[in-house]
Amino acid sequence: MRAIIKRLIFTFFKPWFDWYFSKPRKYSYDQIDVVIYPDVFPPRFTFSTKILLNFIKPLDLKNKTFLELGCGSGIISLFAASKGAKVTASDINPIAINALKEASEKNNLAVTTILSDLFKDIPKQHFDYIIINPPYYPKAPKNHKEEAWFCGENFEYFKVLFKTIDAFISSNEVLMILSEDCNIKHIKTLASSNGLNVNLKLKKRVYFEKNYIFSISK
Repeated sequence: MRAIIKRLIFTFFKPWFDWYFSKPRKYSYDQIDVVIYPDVFPPRFTFSTKILLNFIKPLDLKNKTFLELGCGSGIISLFAASKGAKVTASDINPIAINALKEASEKNNLAVTTILSDLFKDIPKQHFDYIIINPPYYPKAPKNHKEEAWFCGENFEYFKVLFKTIDAFISSNEVLMILSEDCNIKHIKTLASSNGLNVNLKLKKRVYFEKNYIFSISK
């Protein structure tokens, strides 16, 4: 029933969403401002970004190495930088990376940006924190915009992620957020097949959707 209601709401409001996201829009958190471009994942009407921001807010990030893998708007990276973290932000979408470079300068916050498909072009190193807000719908993406939502017909995104993340994990945490709308059981199985543990850190309901933050470890 929840899925049906959500689908009806999306169908009803889709023309408005398409219009709203057809032009750059400003988004702010804790006095940090970013511009969301049409082909970049929009944090305003999705819950995951705000949940992650609120989760990391009490963390002591001063002088910690911090990677946002698939940064989208980059608001999480900028917020981490404002807390004193040494931040690297990556994304497969060049529009997202260029927008984050602009936002970094405007907010006077240092963020190292890397155009990369997952870890492909990120120099091997250990990060104290890795934050992931992944695409999880099983469909093949057709462009960069869809890559923010779709993980491939056979969950190719997660297969590559879990195969390559080991070289970047330190003694601290990898945090990944997932919605109840995705196949969490299958994603956990893919992680386990690569020798990784997935443990629940937070369950958060926002309106009609439950979201979960998981910790990934060796």
